[in-house]
Amino acid sequence: MEKIYKMNDYVMMKKPHACGTNLWQITRMGVDIKLKCDNCSHEIMMGRLEFEKKLKKILGDKNDKNKK
Repeated sequence: MEKIYKMNDYVMMKKPHACGTNLWQITRMGVDIKLKCDNCSHEIMMGRLEFEKKLKKILGDKNDKNKK
């Protein structure tokens, strides 16, 4: 199954960040993907293949989260 995600979606990664959360926002897409930690605003970049391996769940954008 292909994972469908887009800019500004919130994603849950398999391992938590050092600040204790595993919730990230996608801020840039291309060959590399830039993620911003939802708790401490730390930003990281990783390759798309590495990102797809570490991805646990796609939560959608913040507006979708508030509607549910």
